[in-house]
Amino acid sequence: MDRKKLVLLVGALIVAIGTAMAARSMFAGSSAPQVVAAPVEPEGPKVLVAKRSLPVGTIITADAIGFQLWPQEMVQDAYFIDGNADMSMLMGTVVRHPITAGEPVTQGSLVAPGDRGFLAAALGPGMRAVTVSVSAQTGVGGFIFPGDRVDMMLTQTVSGDGPPLKTTETILRNLRVLATDQSTETRTTEDGKTVVSAFRTVTLEVTPKIAEKIEVAQTIGNLSLALRSIADNQSELDRAIAAGEIDMPEDASPEEERRLLRQATSLPRDGKSSFVTGGDVSRFQRTTIPPQNSGNDRGPAMEVTNSIGVPGAPSGPIVRVTRGKDTTAVPVRK
Repeated sequence: MDRKKLVLLVGALIVAIGTAMAARSMFAGSSAPQVVAAPVEPEGPKVLVAKRSLPVGTIITADAIGFQLWPQEMVQDAYFIDGNADMSMLMGTVVRHPITAGEPVTQGSLVAPGDRGFLAAALGPGMRAVTVSVSAQTGVGGFIFPGDRVDMMLTQTVSGDGPPLKTTETILRNLRVLATDQSTETRTTEDGKTVVSAFRTVTLEVTPKIAEKIEVAQTIGNLSLALRSIADNQSELDRAIAAGEIDMPEDASPEEERRLLRQATSLPRDGKSSFVTGGDVSRFQRTTIPPQNSGNDRGPAMEVTNSIGVPGAPSGPIVRVTRGKDTTAVPVRK
């Protein structure tokens, strides 16, 4: 055999061997099983912890608490353990002692509706509880429940010379309902439906100053409640921000920002009131305050008629004319 053919034969043999080894390696790699480490389940029970900071007076909701793994050696008897605690029974309870985010919730840190001290725990710092009498008409027909927010209206009749003035004004806004007829629970039927029933009293959470105003308002006229929408919280927040009532620190954490915003939307308001008079409802009623005889040396107050012929107080510019001891208010015609 000649040398050239021998070299070609050896080269072909080398290429064949290399190809076979490469193919074997490729098929062997694709069929080899992948070894995956099985996840190791952490050991220990799950205890109930706070998902966020829960100050005193916080009403427990589903987004406020949850179960989390906890070291066995650190579990205490006062903890709520997953499998032993009924979460549905904890909804609506109130925080008695402050709980930080991630801290276990203990049985002594919550108070349930109907328990002694529940109402005092539900009150925010510096707030007071005041009770007002209502009827089916003034209490939204029984559709007000603990936790709702309401506005308070005062209806009164202002007397004077001639026909009286009938008026209604919204004197307070965003009041939180604590209880109805001494009950702090919302009653439900076996199928979970809320029971709507009439009640005679409503207990509200207010500031000390607002509590004084409510007591005076009950002696002036009739009080009635108007149920607020849940969506009003955003408008209250916008109003508080525009009014500068929220002092947000520049280095405030997200949790602190949420706390300040929640506080701003939950405060009751007793600012400038809105009102309507009988004249806004009927053309045969007054739109102005009836004049009254002051009984001083100026003599009887002057009474004029409005555009529809109903007696009322002067609504435009006037000139007071004094003759001796008598003073008369004369309207200036434009």
